[in-house]
Amino acid sequence: MRRSWILPKLLSCLFLSLIALYGCDRGNAPSSPPPSSSTPRDGFGPRLGIDVTSQPGRSKTQASAERQRIVAFGNSLTAGLGVAADESYPAQLQRKLDAAGYLYQVVNAGVSGDTTAGGIRRVSWVLNSKPSIVILELGCNDGLRGLSLQETKANLERIIQQLQNTSVTVVLAGMKLPPNYGKEYTAGFEALYQSLAKQYHLTLIPFFLDGVAGSSSLNQVDGIHPTGEGYRLIVERIFPALEALLERNQ
Repeated sequence: MRRSWILPKLLSCLFLSLIALYGCDRGNAPSSPPPSSSTPRDGFGPRLGIDVTSQPGRSKTQASAERQRIVAFGNSLTAGLGVAADESYPAQLQRKLDAAGYLYQVVNAGVSGDTTAGGIRRVSWVLNSKPSIVILELGCNDGLRGLSLQETKANLERIIQQLQNTSVTVVLAGMKLPPNYGKEYTAGFEALYQSLAKQYHLTLIPFFLDGVAGSSSLNQVDGIHPTGEGYRLIVERIFPALEALLERNQ
């Protein structure tokens, strides 16, 4: 009888240990404004705040003058923890936009370990890029740390308000939590994104990791961060909602 419950218990402990260790990101990563594009982030994946539109033989000044900007604002799921720079979702989104003929420049403003409180401190940096659209992907680390839902919602609200006050179109990426956080907390966490989208008339991506979360083939060995193929699928899922905004904003 003892053997029948030992294995499930060990697996459960392993999962919770990974969550505690990694969250959506590295817990000790900075939440301050990103360093310059010449400074690599933690030795993983893409650099922070980079222009992923640069092309051989074409100056960045020329490219920037021609394109409106989309800032991908988030944590390691945006920064691309553990994958090559060209496999992160902002880089793959850039290629998708280019292939579809949209003249937009995607800026990767992902910081590993960032919470919604850290996001507030980075809004002015994001606005310095003069974006027309911001894809806001934050809150996962708040939830995995069990922070107050009211505080998380209030922080996201402040970020949204500051962006909208400068006429930036905000796309809100919703997140979900593992069921071991309790039904009331997980339901409330998911609902806060829906509430904010309704209150501020935002385009909502109901679940940023839809079709990717829980898949061993689409996630890295930590079971949390997507592979390059996982990010490709994310871009495919979010592009239709984004494309509707591009048609109105071009």
